[in-house]
Amino acid sequence: MIKFISAMVLCVFAGCGVETATTAATGAAIKKQEVEEGKKTMDHVQQKVGQAMDQVQQRADKDADK
Repeated sequence: MIKFISAMVLCVFAGCGVETATTAATGAAIKKQEVEEGKKTMDHVQQKVGQAMDQVQQRADKDADK
């Protein structure tokens, strides 16, 4: 009987460990996706800033030619 109870307790604790590992893996996957989306957003913003800087430079060059 003691062996049976010990085995059941072990199974319960093993199950908790698997659930925790699965939860951690899911959380890591979500964070990875968030990081990738953040990088895409940063690249997009950098492109927009670059375009704005180019426009400012073109206007400055145009004004200098006058």
